Parts: sequence; structure tokens; C-alpha cells
Amino acid sequence: MKALCTVIVVVFGLIATSHAQVYSDKIVGKKNTALADSIKSKEYPFVLPIWGAKAAKLGFDLPYSAGMSVQYVWQESDLIIDNLQVGFNNGPKTNMDQIIRFNNARSTASGVNFRPDIWLFPFLNVYGLFAKAQPSTAVDYGIWVPDGSGTWKQVVALNSKANFDATTVGFGLTPTIGVGGGWLALDMNFAWSSIAALKDPAYTFIFGPRMGKTFRFHKHPERNIALWAGGFRLKLNSGTEGSINVSDVLPIDQLQAQLAQGYQKVGDAQASVDTWWAGLTPLEQTNPVNKARYETANQALAKAGSFLNSASAAVDKASQGTVQYSLDKRPKDMWNFVVGTQFQYNKHVMLRVEYGFMGSRTQLITGLQYRFGL
Repeated sequence: MKALCTVIVVVFGLIATSHAQVYSDKIVGKKNTALADSIKSKEYPFVLPIWGAKAAKLGFDLPYSAGMSVQYVWQESDLIIDNLQVGFNNGPKTNMDQIIRFNNARSTASGVNFRPDIWLFPFLNVYGLFAKAQPSTAVDYGIWVPDGSGTWKQVVALNSKANFDATTVGFGLTPTIGVGGGWLALDMNFAWSSIAALKDPAYTFIFGPRMGKTFRFHKHPERNIALWAGGFRLKLNSGTEGSINVSDVLPIDQLQAQLAQGYQKVGDAQASVDTWWAGLTPLEQTNPVNKARYETANQALAKAGSFLNSASAAVDKASQGTVQYSLDKRPKDMWNFVVGTQFQYNKHVMLRVEYGFMGSRTQLITGLQYRFGL
């Protein structure tokens, strides 16, 4: 089911795009008196940020007002899929929630993002986001039907792994404040990821609150190490639809064998339902519970049979056959925990590492940033 893999990898391909940790730091403490006096006495030389000169006069050590960062991102994450509707060769789509059930959908992605930014105010950073990713996803799912006892059983087990290229663009803003080497940052970004198999770009919103502290090198006032911890919350648009060639889903020989197996097991399940129903007395057949069970089983089996027929017809036309789909998806866990560190060699150059864990999402970010004044 490569089409569904597409949805997952695009959504999660470059989720870990939070900002590099720079901020306006109020210099305090007796041991930093000389540094604070030096900052207050100097004329602030840049246009940005707005109110930058006033902040410097108050003793805030401002970062350079513009920057460029490149980050490598790796992540693994799980997704919940429901409201699945599938059609073949542009025919009507059928809701398959009961029939097709997902056991696991795990995405692994790696990529690089580029982020230019400016400090608009001493407390507000804004940035653009441009990213390329090479994600892959493994999906385990099956076709389920009821038997004569009303028990649902898996009749076909399927799995698929797919690789893609994804492109992401977006923007973000980071309100932040620093006091005496400690700081609070509330990173927010909005991104749209595109891939050919999706009808529309996948939209994501990320919120990343972080708290940290910076430790300075006394012999090198511009050099420091920052440590932080915080959270990472992902929200994405729930609805997705698209189309993909049948020949891209699974090898045709494998699909034909699985469809044949499915036909046999659906036929067996139908025979079981019919045998159970025929064994009931006329009075028992009028029982609302038995009648509802019989009708539900027949509806599910008819839907499974229709799906297999349509899939088989599409496989027979493998070179022209297409699968159309729509679904809702959400992260298995919206939040996970992050810890990170950054080494600032000077006010121009910074190196950063951040690791996210807990829940069903794991991520690693490494990055290099260069800053300059505007």
C-alpha cells in the first residue's frame, strides 16, 4: 500500500525543524560587570532588531540580527490511520475501515533543511524554512471479514515498504527571552510538504517550548555552551487524498497471489455465515440480534468481495491501473520530550545537537549556524 506510505512519510519527513538556540541575554552578576558595562557603553551598530539599541543600553547581549542555518534531521514515528476510502481506476471509493485494518505504520526519514532568519524584535525571531527529505515507511495491514460466529478474522496479511523524495517549505516565529544565562523559547513553525502522489501538500504545525541555561567561557566572552530541555508537539491536517499506479503498490505476481488467497478466504467466510443462518429456525431468524449479525456479516463480505474484484481488475490492467484513496491520519503521540546542547564558538558560528524521545516518536537534529548583523 505505497499510497498510504506516501501520506506518512510526507507528514513526518521533516517534522524536526525547530530553531537554533540564540536569544537576547541580560548580563547580570558581579563577575560580568565589565561585560555588561561594555555592552551598555557601545553604540548599537545594526538596524535590526527593532528596539535593539534600547535593549543594548539596558545591558542585553543581543545576537547578530540575521542568520543562516543548515540542519540534518533523522526521525522515526508512528501514525494512526482511519476513515480509509479506496477506489480503483477512478471508480467510486468505498469506506474500508472495518475491512482494512492497520497493525503498524512506522516512518523513518532523513533530510536536510535550510533556515534563514532575522530578529525582528529583541524578543522575536522569524524565519523561513526550505527542506528536502528521503523518507521511507513500512506499513503492516490486513483484510478482515466476519465468519458465521460473528468473529472478525484476518484473511489476508499484507506489508509494504516505500521510499520517496519530499520537499518542504514553510515559515516560523520564536518568541524568546533570556535572563542571566537562562532562557525560555517558544518555537512555532508552519510547513507544507509536497510529493507527486498526493493531491494537495501535507500541512503541519509544530510547537516546541524549551527552557535552558548558558555557561560562558570567562576567557572568551563570546564563547559558551547552552543546555536545554523541552517538548515537541506536532499537529497535522487530518484529511489526505491522492492516486497512485497499481504497479507501484506491490509486485504484480505478489498481488495476484494475495488476491487469490483473499478470494478463497472470503468465500470460506461467506459459506460459514450461510451455514450458520441456514441452521437457525424461522423463529431464530426473526430474532433482531441474529438478523443484525447476519446482515452485518453479509455487508462486510460484500464490501470485501467488491474490493477484491476491483483490485483484481486493476491488477489485470497493471500498466494503466490506478488506486484512488482518501483517509484521515493523526500522530500516535502528539508530544515527545527533547534535550539538546549548543556550542557557540563566537557570535558568528554555532554548532547544535538535539535529541527527541518518549512516546512513539524519536528524532535527532544536528546543525550549523552562521550569524551576521543587519
